[in-house]
Amino acid sequence: MTNSTVSRLGQINASGSDDALFLKQFGGEILTEFEKSTVFKSRHYIRQIRNGKTAQFPQIGTVTSSLHTPGNFIDGQAVNHAEHTISVDGLLVAPVFIASIDELMNHYDVRGPYSAEMGRELAQQYDLQVARMGVLAARASNAISGRSGGSAITAASMNTSATVMATALFSAAQTFDEKNVPKEDRNAFVKPAQYYLLAQNTTLINKDYNGAGSIAAGRIETVAGIDLIKTNNVPSTNVTTGITKYRGDYSKTVILVMNRWAVGTVQLMDISLESEYEIRRQGTFMVAKMAVGSDKLRPECAIELALP
Repeated sequence: MTNSTVSRLGQINASGSDDALFLKQFGGEILTEFEKSTVFKSRHYIRQIRNGKTAQFPQIGTVTSSLHTPGNFIDGQAVNHAEHTISVDGLLVAPVFIASIDELMNHYDVRGPYSAEMGRELAQQYDLQVARMGVLAARASNAISGRSGGSAITAASMNTSATVMATALFSAAQTFDEKNVPKEDRNAFVKPAQYYLLAQNTTLINKDYNGAGSIAAGRIETVAGIDLIKTNNVPSTNVTTGITKYRGDYSKTVILVMNRWAVGTVQLMDISLESEYEIRRQGTFMVAKMAVGSDKLRPECAIELALP
């Protein structure tokens, strides 16, 4: 009896690896989930590098002006300069091994859910490190002499009172204005508990006061011109392990307010996928990976709303 011709759905032009097309779909699903799950990526500064492990970010101070007295010589002035170097942390990986026998016996697809989980995990870690660095920026002084550092606004009921949080957000907007931080790209990253407290404040969402949001939908969009972003990744514990530069006591942090220039990320490798069928293990080993590193850029662009 002759063998039947089999159409392998994962092959390209009926040749090569049996899962070549499947892997592209798998990698695309990981990237899609990453983009969907991260809230910090589009709200801070990112620089792509092709090689090396660090990137320099030059910082330039302000200049002054004065009235000229006719006849007097106009001289130049010294402008303060500094630079900040951001390094790539290393390779962040999310690995999965899929046994061939399990796939054959299983009655439902696992690669789709696995790809979603891998993308979500990378997004979670990415967001966590940017968020921690945002809080650390709010606690830092400025590398440029004479320029403001970060700020903190504290209140005993910061995490339980919508009125107190709203007042603090207005104070944050005022602080940014006084530091000449651009009005564009101001965001407040809020934990779900505090977000929904704010969404129940009828004054903040009252259309008569140009409020934006809905109690019915559990949504609030802006306060004091600052966009509110709901996320679980606002740091809330005392981090004593992991990469040193991200460590800190965040147990009193409630809300992080920042302009996109507060934190910078160096990206050596965007999300990519490697896969290999291992004969001795009879399964496919997949790794989603990326190489990035974050650090503070302009502390004056970050404010921490916290408990005292």
